[in-house]
Amino acid sequence: MNIPALEKMVDTYLAAYCEPDAARRMALVRQVWSEHGRLVDPPFESTGHAGISDQGATLLAQFPGHRFGRSTALDAHHQFLRYGWRLLSPEGEAVVAGVDFMDLDVDGRIARVVGFFGVEPPAR
Repeated sequence: MNIPALEKMVDTYLAAYCEPDAARRMALVRQVWSEHGRLVDPPFESTGHAGISDQGATLLAQFPGHRFGRSTALDAHHQFLRYGWRLLSPEGEAVVAGVDFMDLDVDGRIARVVGFFGVEPPAR
């Protein structure tokens, strides 16, 4: 597995999720997500590029100016990835932390992300 390429994909996804410009957010989502990708986070769930982009807009409405950042290295095998993340305030303070589990499709694009809040895997 090409870990630097996977890290770039995950970081692009996390940046897309908090991108305030709707057109830019959609472009980033299309760049890394499968057309029929599924994002499952408490309390929301969405499918497809438009649904995932809209879910990001919903998050931004609740947390304007915030951004996601990975808090751990990637743990990857086969087509599965795991990583910790933090939602950071405009001042850089963590307001929510969690872990995502990601499945990739046969083309190496994101097929599914299942997120959990309040839990992080150990730092590596």
